Amino acid sequence: MSEQVRVSTLVGRTLAKLGVGHVFGVVGSGNFDVTGTLMAEGIPFTATRHEGGAATMADAYSRMSGKVGVVTTHQGCGLSNAITGIGEAAKSRTPMIVLTADTQAAAIRSNFKIDQDALARSVGAVAERIHSPATAVADTVRAFRTAVNERRTVVLSLPLDVQSASAADEVGAVVVPEPLKVRPDAAAVEQLVALISAAERPVFVAGRGGRGARDEILELARHAGALVATSAVASGLFNGDPHNLGISGGFSSPTTAELISGADLVVGWGCALNMWTMRHGRLISAGTNVVQIDVEDSALGANRPITLGLLGDAALTAVDALTMLRSVQPEPAEKYRTEANALSIKQGSRWRDVPTADLSTATSIDPRVLTRELDSMLPAERIVAVDSGNFMGYPSQYLAVPDEFGFCFTQAFQAIGLGLYTAIGAALAQPHRLPVLGAGDGGFLMGISELETAARLKLPLVCIVYNDAAYGAEVHHFASEHSEAELSSVVFPETDIAAIARGFGAEGVTVRTIADLEAVRPWIAAYEAGTQDRPLVIDAKIASDGGSWWLAEAFQGH
Repeated sequence: MSEQVRVSTLVGRTLAKLGVGHVFGVVGSGNFDVTGTLMAEGIPFTATRHEGGAATMADAYSRMSGKVGVVTTHQGCGLSNAITGIGEAAKSRTPMIVLTADTQAAAIRSNFKIDQDALARSVGAVAERIHSPATAVADTVRAFRTAVNERRTVVLSLPLDVQSASAADEVGAVVVPEPLKVRPDAAAVEQLVALISAAERPVFVAGRGGRGARDEILELARHAGALVATSAVASGLFNGDPHNLGISGGFSSPTTAELISGADLVVGWGCALNMWTMRHGRLISAGTNVVQIDVEDSALGANRPITLGLLGDAALTAVDALTMLRSVQPEPAEKYRTEANALSIKQGSRWRDVPTADLSTATSIDPRVLTRELDSMLPAERIVAVDSGNFMGYPSQYLAVPDEFGFCFTQAFQAIGLGLYTAIGAALAQPHRLPVLGAGDGGFLMGISELETAARLKLPLVCIVYNDAAYGAEVHHFASEHSEAELSSVVFPETDIAAIARGFGAEGVTVRTIADLEAVRPWIAAYEAGTQDRPLVIDAKIASDGGSWWLAEAFQGH
């Protein structure tokens, strides 16, 4: 006869057996037991200072590790505190479990009582729950399978009365599910190959769904004569290929934008081809054929008209298309992959290689100069996280990353304040890399409580704070139409963020000039020696850029 255990214990053991990677959360009475079980089963746990921080840390961890991250929250208010981060993860289709307590059905007058299922669905997450002691294992496995196979963020509610009940320990019988991969229809692949064969200037753009399919997509691109690019979330995927354009969209350099807009065929590999990646459609010229490949039928053509929608896994589709293309075209075609284009890409695909005037003053540094210098100073084996704001193009385009696991971009919901959380989760997913955060002063201060978490974890995290004493995006966006008095709602007195950082246990450096960056070198030296055990916050007083190059693009989507 099976051992009888608490349902909370059973759920924790089941998730551990299924292979979740890391747990983040704030523990209260409702989630104390299940969190303790996960810890006892050997799943690492990070106690955060706010549930919102926990949600985005788990999101970043899941994206950068390839494992399912878990958020654990108290019922009601614990879940509601986490909801912005859950919304970001859901909109990004991050496989993640939100393990939350819930009030028991009879507790209709409890102050903790909210409609947790409706709250989860409202931000695009999947609502699941543990229905009874008898179904606890099956409910947990179903939630996990949904997260992995459907790439969904799942809110798994565990009612207090159910979790305190006893059930037979059936964890030993749990079978870890294998992720499903959709093979494309042969007729659809034939149509794709026909479009590739007819194209003279093909461009392949890989998104989140293209991560993990680098080699297959590149091999097809080389045979097809196609240039390659990525959406922001897949930045770094094609590093090392001489015909890699980098990021397609608002962050694109002039060279990248020109070559993409010159394409006569654009193929999106697990890429939404949305307004950000295609600059509201302006990167796709009239008459250009557009193909979208995705594992979800509902994604095909969701953001723009397409010539062909193909349901299938990116890697399997690329393999099948290459096999078919070689049968009709045995030798690789040059087409868009010319030496001249390779040279143009080498010289101008990244903004840091595009000459710009230095806007620095005696008391403030040009954000482009700042980021270019730090790109050269900081170790190359890094993982970059970016908050939201006017500044965000600088770390995204000026800081090189080694591959697609070197860039974590939690921007689907466009919430500011997620950057520090993102950096911590990404750091724990890739501990052998230097974590680097790019954040504005507004977003950094919004989430600063988690700086204590980074200090407590002894993370060697570099936080570059682009400090313009304002919500810079709004200042630049509204400046031409509103008075200085009206802009006072988004402008603040200068804040000594370096001093605040030291109060949290981090090192803090104030930078107004290039010379001030010399103070960063001792911290880097300790990191390279393997002795660095605290975060570094660079409080960079930046000169106004008059609104960064991508800002006008961004606000067109609001």
